[in-house]
Amino acid sequence: MARESGWSGLTQRRVAERVGMRAPSLYGHFDSKMSIVDAMFGQAWAEFDVTATDLEAELPTDDPRAGLLLVATTWLDAMAADPERHALMNQRPVPGFTPSEESYACAVRSLERLHRLLDRYEITDPDASDLWTALLAGLAGQQNANDPGGERWRRLVPRAVDMFLSEVGTHTARR
Repeated sequence: MARESGWSGLTQRRVAERVGMRAPSLYGHFDSKMSIVDAMFGQAWAEFDVTATDLEAELPTDDPRAGLLLVATTWLDAMAADPERHALMNQRPVPGFTPSEESYACAVRSLERLHRLLDRYEITDPDASDLWTALLAGLAGQQNANDPGGERWRRLVPRAVDMFLSEVGTHTARR
């Protein structure tokens, strides 16, 4: 529904029609639009968590650039493949939506994985994870907004990784 009609087009009534239910029956599963959005948020992060878990085993231990490049391209490809999901996971497109603790836990696991990755590569800058997520969110947002299905911002990933490593380095602690 969100892919077809945007987030404002996601209503309980339309969801119920899509799945062949009457709206009152859907209320037994989801008491509000926000609970549907929450379930979608949790599912999106849980599915990305599976991808990231699989990827973690493939990452080189001794080459930060190669590892971060693999992480960044995997992230960007996932976000570019589903712009609405990217928006839900990273931009809060539904006014008033705040994820439940349960759904948010999936996103937290992803952030914890990022911290382990930075530790693995001995990146100790306390702002490194914020800088990393800002770079990737920016690339994904630009790709989805300005060249959906293209390569314009994806091709910049190697340069973004190099800029990131140049700024945070390894074996450094800034501040």
